[in-house]
Parts: sequence; structure tokens; C-alpha cells
Amino acid sequence: MMSKKSFTLSKIATLCAVALSTSAFAEQAKDKDIERVSVYGQHHKNYITEQADSASKLGITIKETPQSISVVSRALMDDFSLDDINAVLESTPGVTVEQIETDRTYFKARGFDITNFQVDGLGIPQDGGDVHGTLDTSIYDRIEIVRGANGIMTGAGTPAATVNMVLKKPTYTTQASASASVGSWNKNRLEVDVSGALTDNHAMRAVVTKQRSDSYLDRYATDLTLGYIAYEGQLTDSTKVSVNYIRQSKDADSPLWGALPLFYDDGTATDFDVSTSTAADWSYWNNDNEHIFVELEQSLGTSWFIRARYAHMTNEQDSELFYVYGTPSAETGLGLTGYASEYDYKDQQNLYDLYATGDFSLFGQTHNLVFGVSSADMNYQDSSLYDYLTGNGFPAMPPLEDFEGNAPVPTLTDDPLNRPGGSTVEADQKSAYASARFKITEPLAILAGGRYTEWDSEGLSYGNSKVNSSEEFIPYIGAVYDFAENYTVYASYTETFAPQSEQDQTGMALDPITGESKELGIKAQLLDGQLFATFAIFDALQDGIALPDTALSTPDNTVYYAAEGINSDGYELELSGRLTDDLSASFSYSHVDIEAGDDVNEGKLVRDYTPEDQVKVALNYQVPVIEGLSLGANYRWQAKTSRVQSNGTIPTVTTQGAYGLLDLVATYQVTERISATFNVNNVTDEKYLHSLYWAQGYYGAPRHYAFSINWQL
Repeated sequence: MMSKKSFTLSKIATLCAVALSTSAFAEQAKDKDIERVSVYGQHHKNYITEQADSASKLGITIKETPQSISVVSRALMDDFSLDDINAVLESTPGVTVEQIETDRTYFKARGFDITNFQVDGLGIPQDGGDVHGTLDTSIYDRIEIVRGANGIMTGAGTPAATVNMVLKKPTYTTQASASASVGSWNKNRLEVDVSGALTDNHAMRAVVTKQRSDSYLDRYATDLTLGYIAYEGQLTDSTKVSVNYIRQSKDADSPLWGALPLFYDDGTATDFDVSTSTAADWSYWNNDNEHIFVELEQSLGTSWFIRARYAHMTNEQDSELFYVYGTPSAETGLGLTGYASEYDYKDQQNLYDLYATGDFSLFGQTHNLVFGVSSADMNYQDSSLYDYLTGNGFPAMPPLEDFEGNAPVPTLTDDPLNRPGGSTVEADQKSAYASARFKITEPLAILAGGRYTEWDSEGLSYGNSKVNSSEEFIPYIGAVYDFAENYTVYASYTETFAPQSEQDQTGMALDPITGESKELGIKAQLLDGQLFATFAIFDALQDGIALPDTALSTPDNTVYYAAEGINSDGYELELSGRLTDDLSASFSYSHVDIEAGDDVNEGKLVRDYTPEDQVKVALNYQVPVIEGLSLGANYRWQAKTSRVQSNGTIPTVTTQGAYGLLDLVATYQVTERISATFNVNNVTDEKYLHSLYWAQGYYGAPRHYAFSINWQL
């Protein structure tokens, strides 16, 4: 890796200025009569999306990008009612959805946590990678997943993936749609989507979603409200502005905080009813999100433009929760303890991005260039209260089979010993980046670039310092070679870093976690371009992970050291598109081998709770003999996983066997504007644990149904 001191923001800014003047000179040499065409939508070939800008901002196609990119199109989301980000990523190649609680989820790819979630390319890496509540997908046109490191576009992160949720845009033709659905456990959902022109140069779009549902889990119920307004205006022939506003709230009654114990005191595995929950009947977990996005685009000539973007995001949580822990007796089911907590949280993020991108001609070839600067500042406050009047616990827990949520109502107060019970943290990330695609010959293109990032954080979290300052330069290099008309081979290399504030024995914050990602693959457009195929081999590494040093730590001070990290390698195969005039499909197979240092592995946990193999298939068939009828199937299979835990002094292994989930859908076009859809999920009524990511877990939903009526103008 290059020296951290080799690059400064001023040097990068100078390079950007030189690049801009060079590109402007090249632009003047172009034909002035070429008309610039603005594209306001994305053309979908059923389950194919050809464009995804998350990896480069260069305006190149997925085939021209030397990285694995999957796009979940609006068509796929609609066909199988993929109404939240969990459902979308469950259908994404190589991604594992670790749903540890009802309202908190982690996501993994290639053996690492996914920490980069973006909306229209803007977002700040999440400290822990977990998503609270759920992100509803009714406002998105598509979800782009760039697997592997994406540091040049995102800054700090891991070698896992970047998830970019692309918002629906206003249309200049009037369109409207509505969908009303009912389903198992009193699930009721309504979506309304209206778009159209205000004048010749101004358009708006509005989406409203309301969903209420009980659950297969005892006592659990949710109430979701989502509103989205988008405006786009052509201020001049060369200037465009857009404003997007999102407001989502999800209130959850009796949510899981933690989950079910996985084994009894004799080491045998627990086997509860799928409806079993540890939540108290008075508990709740409410999540509110408010996001504002503003973008100004200025066209420069025929192929160049400058974009200035700003986002303000506010996320709030209000909760009173009940946690159950311990190892139950195999004979009586007793031995569990519960305790309560009030947890409040609020974060605010301000994100800025300014960049220029376009084409220039040199040595008889057309090349692409992007360069820019970005900034992100984030602050959060949280607090936790506990019931110290009861000794901070309710030890008289009945067996979970008999628990009906009637835990004592707690008296939640501050710690009488004044121990830290909250956080106040501020973080700031500033970056400058540049990337170019050089067309060396007609079949060969080289992509090269880099991103310089400065990261600073300060504050305290439950008594632990979050003070940290780091800077990194992330290089990127890739090559794409078209060895036949519809076949491309590619290779790429990039690095990653993730700041960490844990302190060593000298009181200094540890250096950032560093990593690298290498990938080699082939992409092909088959069946006259109707089918897109990708095969990739990857090798990723992350090193320097903070772990407690038990020999040097004290009850009042935890000392950390940088441990040997994680290495993963494997391969992925993906096909998507139209196989025949009547059959569309998406298929993927992924395999990953994970090795970790002994300290990080802790009994090979990292390797074993991540499935080595996954298969994901989605099919949609237009039945020729019954006009208007289409049938679909969505199938996800994963290999066996396990988790090693301590049962006193005896290691205990919890195993989730290999399993597959099958969802079926039938849609009938009743009239030109009205259709009806019937979904059956988990058709085989498979019983499975959502995740072994934690030492607890709970079961996925049994077989369930949904029926919807859809109307389109």
C-alpha cells in the first residue's frame, strides 16, 4: 500500500483541476453539433438491468465494469413481493441475511459484514453494519449490489459489498399504480405510486405505503408508514435539479431483543415451536427515518457534466425491550433470566458529493473520466436505562413453552452508581477521488483510480473512547478485454480500510482494519443479448481486527490488540434474463472458503456460521395457453452451518442443516389495467433458524400466503 503521507487533499485537488482543464480542452475538439440526450429511466429486459453506476460513476455498463455487480430490478421485486431489503438481499447472489432479531439484521458477503448501504449513491459506512427496523422497497427502482471492495466510491468499508438503493424518479408521462394485499397473520398492505409532469420542464412523483401485520411469532405486530415525494426540474437547457424526500416509520410491538437459547444444559439442541418468542407483552421498538436528497446537475457541452449532491438523514429509535438469557434445563426448561431496558437513539448525517464526469478523446480512442470530492459528517446519541430496583433481572422465568409475555413491568432508571449508560459520538469523513477508463485498443480497456480519505471521530460510548484519526489512500486497478463479440474477461484489484477506536496498552487507538480484494471473471451476453452471464473468482483479505487482550485488561479498562484477520476466497456464477419469449430467469451459485486467525475465529465461528454454498433461482413463466396468466418460483438454498459455544467448560455445537425455501406466485391479468396475484411462501413449510450469527436465534416464518389486487393506469 502507498504511504499515507504520499497524498494530501491539496494534491488531489490540484490533480482534479488539471484533469478538468485537460478534459475541457479535449471537449472543445469534439463535434459541436452532437446533441446531449438525458435518460430519465432504466430499460429492463425483464430481470436484466444493463446499467449500474455504483461501482464507477463513469456511465459504463455492467459488462464494461471489472467487478461482480448484481441488480435486483423492479420487475423481480414486483413478481415476488420483495417488499423489504431483507427479502431483496435473500435473493441476491453470495449475500447472507443474518436476521438475529425481528428488528435488527446484519448482512454478509464473501465472509465479511456489509457496512456500506447507500441511497442514490450517497451513504456513510455503518459502524456495526446492522440495520434496525426494515427498509421498505416500494420507493426504489432497483437495488444495485457491488460485491467485493468498493472503496474508491465509498471510502471506508469492508471487502464484502456495497448496496445502493436507487430511488424511483419522476416521469414526464403520467402514470399511476396501486396495489392492495392481504395475507397470513392479518397482514394488510397498500401501495400507491403516482407520477407525471407539472409543466414541460418539471415533474413530480409520490409514493405512499401503509402496512400493518401481526406475526407467526407470539405477540409480535408491526405498523409501517412510508411517504416519498420526488421533484425534478429542468431549470435551463443545461441545468437540472432534483429533490427527494423520504419519511418512514415502523412501530413494532413485542419485538425480539436477543432470541431463543440454542441448547439445553446437557448440550442437546433446543427445539421450540416456531412461534416461540422471548418478548414481553409491554415491549416495543419504534424506528423513524427522515431523509432529504438534493442534486444539481450542470451539463458542459455534449458529454460532460458536473453533479453536486447533498443528503441529510435522521434516524431515531425509541424502545423498551426485554432480554432473556441463560441455559435452560433439559428436564424442566427452567434456568433462564430476563431483564429490561429502555433504549433511545438518534443519529444525523450530512453528506456532500461534488464530481465531474465525461468523455475525452486521445490517440484515436474515447476515454472516460470522473473526479470529485465528498464529505460526510455524522453524530449520534443514545442512552440505556435499566431496572435496578429488581436487581436488573427477572430470574423467575418460566419455561419458554409456557411464557406468555407477562414479565413484570420494569421501573427503568439511571444507574445509581453513575456508570456510563449512553453514547455521544461525532465522526467526519473527507475524501477526494479520481477514476478513469482508458480505451487502450478496441477490445482492451484499463480502469484505474484512487481515493484519499481522512477519517476523524470523537466522543464516548458507554465509557469507551471513540477518539480516532486516520487517513488512507485506496488504489483501484482493473482491466476488461472483449475477446469475442459478446464475451469479456476482466480482472481487478483494490484495497479497503475501516477505522476502529479501540485502544492498545499505551492508550492509543489501533490502526484501521485494512484489506484487499482481488477478482478475476468472465461476462457474456447470450441469446441475442437477452441473457447475461457472469462467472467470478475472488480472493479477499481483512487484517488488524481489534480483540480484547485478556492478559492486560482489567475490570475497569479493556485493552485491545490487532489480531490476525480473515481471508476468504471462492467463486460465483450468475445468469439473468429471458430464456425464451415466455420464460425469464435469474440463477446464481456461490461458494466461499473462509480462513481466520485463531483469535478471530474463536473455534472457527467465522467460517462455520457462514454457508459455504448457496443457490438462488427465480423463474417467471408466461403461460401460452392461458392468456394473461404467469407463474413464478423463487428458491433459495444454503449449505449446513454451525456455531461453537461454551456450555460451562464444555464446547457445544449448534448445527443448522442445509435447507431450501421455495416461494410460488401466480399472476392473472384480469383486464388491461387490473391484475391479481397470489403468493405462497415457504411452500414446503421448512423449519429453520434465521441465523447463527449470534449465540441465540429464532425460527423463520412457516408457510404463509398473500393475495393482492394491482391496478395500473
